[in-house]
Amino acid sequence: MSSNIKYILTDIEGTTTSISFVTDILFPYFRENISKLKELKGISEVFQAFEETIDLARELEGKELKETDEIIATLLKWSLEDKKITPLKTLQGILWEDAYKSGEISGHIYEDVPQAFENWKKEGIEIGIFSSGSIKAQKLIFGYSVFGDLTKYLSNYFDTTTGGKREIETYEKISENLKIPAENILFLSDIVEELEAADKAGFQTIQLVRTGNTANWKQTVNSFSEIV
Repeated sequence: MSSNIKYILTDIEGTTTSISFVTDILFPYFRENISKLKELKGISEVFQAFEETIDLARELEGKELKETDEIIATLLKWSLEDKKITPLKTLQGILWEDAYKSGEISGHIYEDVPQAFENWKKEGIEIGIFSSGSIKAQKLIFGYSVFGDLTKYLSNYFDTTTGGKREIETYEKISENLKIPAENILFLSDIVEELEAADKAGFQTIQLVRTGNTANWKQTVNSFSEIV
C-alpha cells in the first residue's frame, strides 16, 4: 500500500463479505418477509420508499402502481432481478434490521477483515464503506457481524444515493465529500468496472480476489492481510 494513503474505501459483497451470504441469506430473507412492509407503510421511511417505487416504475417500466400489493409485487420482481435501485435497498435494510437485532442473522465478514481494520486505524488511516446496499444495511452487517460490532472502525458510509458504483463522477463526489484528494484514497472491490471508475477518478485501487473470483485488475490481493 502506498505511503500516501490517508483513507481506505471498501466495497462489501465479494470484498469484506461472502457473496453467498447476500444471495443465500439476506436476499431470501427479504423476499420471504416482504409482505411485512404492508404493516410498516405508515413509517415515513417506508412511505417515502413506496413513493419512489411508484415514480421509478412509471419512469423505467411505464407502469402505474396504485395499490400496495402492486408496489410489493414490483419490489419483489426487482429483488429477483437484483436491481440496484435505492428504494429497494432502503426497504431491504428495514426488514433485515429486525433479523439482525433478534440474532436470526449475523453479518458475514471474512476473518482477515477485523484485524486489518484495527491495524489501519492504529496507523491513522480512516475507513469508509461504499456499497450498493443502503447505508442502514451497511451499518447492520458490520454492527451485528460474526465478529461483533465493527462500526467502531468505520468513519463514513456511501450508497447509491451518492451515485452508481461504475460511474467516475460518484468517486469524484466521494472525494469531495471527504475533503481528501483522490490520490490519497485507496478503493477496494472485487468488481473491475468499479475499480476502473475509481481509477479514472484518481483513486488508488486494489482488487480483492476471493473464492470464486478471478484476478483481472492491475493490482490484486486475496486477503486484507496482504494490504500493508
